[in-house]
Amino acid sequence: MDLFEYQARDLFAKHDVPVLAGEVIDTPEAARAITERLGGKSVVKAQVKVGGRGKAGGVKLAASADEAVARATDILGMDIKGHTVHKVMIAETAPEIVEEYYVSFLLDRANRTFLSIASVEGGMEIEEVAATRPDAVAQTPINPIDGVDEAKAREIVAAAKFPAEVADQVANVLVKLWDTFIKSDALLVEVNPLAKVASGEVLALDGKVSLDDNAEFRHDWDELHDKAAANPLEAAAKEKGLNYVKLEGEVGIIGNGAGLVMSTLDVVAYAGENHGNVKPANFLDIGGGASAQVMANGLEIILGDPDVKSVFVNVFGGITACDEVANGIVQALKLLEDRGEEVTKPLVVRLDGNNAELGRKILTDAAHPLVQRVDTMDGAADKAAELAHAAK
Repeated sequence: MDLFEYQARDLFAKHDVPVLAGEVIDTPEAARAITERLGGKSVVKAQVKVGGRGKAGGVKLAASADEAVARATDILGMDIKGHTVHKVMIAETAPEIVEEYYVSFLLDRANRTFLSIASVEGGMEIEEVAATRPDAVAQTPINPIDGVDEAKAREIVAAAKFPAEVADQVANVLVKLWDTFIKSDALLVEVNPLAKVASGEVLALDGKVSLDDNAEFRHDWDELHDKAAANPLEAAAKEKGLNYVKLEGEVGIIGNGAGLVMSTLDVVAYAGENHGNVKPANFLDIGGGASAQVMANGLEIILGDPDVKSVFVNVFGGITACDEVANGIVQALKLLEDRGEEVTKPLVVRLDGNNAELGRKILTDAAHPLVQRVDTMDGAADKAAELAHAAK
């Protein structure tokens, strides 16, 4: 889960990383009182999860409370790289910036460890610095057991060639930033820029944080979720404990096991080339050992997607028994009908493996007019694509 800048700022402040004051608002007039509290001037910053806000006009200085209201009015509702600005942060203006640095900690997936990236050339995309001045980017592996203490922080400072006059402060920031990274179960914490200001103080002026969704059970992250931008189907699926991702296609997909579902997406995309170029509408893995209720929940989510024109249920029974899947399909259709919700989208079902014969019999006996059984994966994908194309 990626955080907004204001959320990253709050998280940094919680762990004593030096930051400037700031508050988030969603109405222009609210900028007035905050700016007055900040001494009569502020920075109005669009809160979107994308870079390039400044170049797009999403970061503006305000020399008075009235100007802060005007700038907030300009920025709220703005489109920045396809992201609508629903909130702005009214932040304290930074003292004169003398130098800009970059520091971050992240998960190094390739080497199965953690990594520190630091540079004395901050204020721009680190990828750009790495491409044009690779010698200006210091990458330091972090032992997960040892972590980052003062000695390790000074090693990073030395590797990145930070000026001697800020070495102690940057090392202190690194220790606190590592504390933020570990205690928040983050995949990335980044400060860009980490700025030296005229007073000699080092401040985190902008931050980026990405949290590990798999660790959410250990934290109270409900308020961190961007509910305004959340896809309602994904939100509904999450409430039901389903592993669902919305895609831009017409064939709804349900499978058991991430590998099988990924293969199903490929097969449907390939079959769709012969049927008006239809594509998969979602990723939905009901997992191993899924019950009839889980199957019913998944089908209910997919049938509620207006983009879906047909559904392909592809199950290879192992821990998940095919009769449970079949019962789930029958139950889901009855549940929707009992609610008065008309079901009009055809379902193509391929069952194989554990209790496949019984599952097929359950579907045959139910004789639902919208359910078709196809015994091969390729054949079922082709049929689902054909039905989706016909319904477009």
